[in-house]
Amino acid sequence: MSEFDVTDVVDAPEGEEETPVPVVAVVGRPNVGKSSLVNRIIRRREAVVEDVPGVTRDRVAYDAEWQGIPFTLVDTGGWETSVSGLAAMVARQAEYAARTADVVLFVVDATVGITDADAAVTRVLRRAEKPVVLAANKVDGQMQESDALELWNLGVGEPYTISALHGRGTGDLLDAVVESFPEKPEPVFDHDEEAGPPRIALVGRPNVGKSSLLNQVAEEDRVVVDSVAGTTRDSVDELIELGGQTWKFIDTAGIRRRYRALQGADYYATMRTGQALERAEVAVVLMDVSEPLAEQDIRVVEQVVEAGRGLVLAFNKWDVLDDERRYYLEKEIDRQLSRVSWAPRVNVSARTGRHMEKLVPAIETSLAGWNQRISTGQLNNWIKELVAATPPPARGGKQPKILFATQAGARPPHFILFTTGFLEDNYRRFIERKLREDFGFEGSPVHISMRIREKKNASGSQLRASKGSRRNESKPRGGRR
Repeated sequence: MSEFDVTDVVDAPEGEEETPVPVVAVVGRPNVGKSSLVNRIIRRREAVVEDVPGVTRDRVAYDAEWQGIPFTLVDTGGWETSVSGLAAMVARQAEYAARTADVVLFVVDATVGITDADAAVTRVLRRAEKPVVLAANKVDGQMQESDALELWNLGVGEPYTISALHGRGTGDLLDAVVESFPEKPEPVFDHDEEAGPPRIALVGRPNVGKSSLLNQVAEEDRVVVDSVAGTTRDSVDELIELGGQTWKFIDTAGIRRRYRALQGADYYATMRTGQALERAEVAVVLMDVSEPLAEQDIRVVEQVVEAGRGLVLAFNKWDVLDDERRYYLEKEIDRQLSRVSWAPRVNVSARTGRHMEKLVPAIETSLAGWNQRISTGQLNNWIKELVAATPPPARGGKQPKILFATQAGARPPHFILFTTGFLEDNYRRFIERKLREDFGFEGSPVHISMRIREKKNASGSQLRASKGSRRNESKPRGGRR
């Protein structure tokens, strides 16, 4: 499926609430075996093992488990120290990892000993005051264990001698990691916050004007606006009165990139955005229209959709556009953002305050779509008429039927179709499009899943979910409850 396909085939357990699991960040310089260790821990070859720094930026988070305890394992890119000026970047990346994780798994090559890069990372990890477990990798036998003794000098505790390649010592290492987990991980979303003002996340790639927008809607300098690349800040929450209502704005500006080669910063920007989205109901994605839409812009929008949050597209710096740029921008929007054409769009200037009055109505529209529900009776009458007018296409010589439909939840809207066969992607997208045309859901992703049922044996009186449907069903993204 495409990255914007919000009709993922899912099977959502009803009434289940996800419990936040601890996060373990695997950090270290290049060629120390971080990705090999990740593959060893998750028991499959999924992390890419390659010497080039930054190859793990697209796939860095993995579900892991040890002794029945689940956790999230984050594989970070290696850090190159042979380029001048990267010492500061090493420190910043280590700091990002420490702040976003519950435990830091620091991997060092025991056969090489302590390098300047290892020492630089260690200094930052000490200041972060997070649990650090030191993995002395590439110890393939007892003869190499003496190489790890020097690593005590790093000052972050006992070096656990392991071989990520052969699995030697990884059990003791994971025991130490699990023992470092917080007893009660802080919930991502608590009931007090849920009952408070609506939460709006300001997200977007670096330097698009998120902090400027927050200052503009607050009508004062609530956050620092700095054009220097590499500035780092935590997410800033601000209660702001707008349109006669109190809103909680979550500003994620501040993850900036000095060089294109600093791919790890892109990942941590994504991590920060993900954390903000977990706490938000609606995301305002800010884009700088003075330059072409970037891949990173599309990635942020995709992240909002997959998180299942309400979406508002805010195009910043609209006041500096000339006619030619405006023409090409519309072409870019039609081509690159066509899958989220349902999202409200506002053209603003965070610098001058242009069209700021349109922001609140767009947010309210998205929030309403995100919370919208359709009664079961109304939905089934509607789906009956739709199928009568446009039946689903046949598959394997048999035409599937939609037996029943229900809205399993809102925030975002999630619909389950009970069918006698598989509905093609195009037909599910057709149903979503018609749902939007007839009921709205403006500004919100819509999830459509299937429960495929077929006759059981020769009795024909009982129904069961087919194995084929289970293979095509997964848990819906973005469901908070």
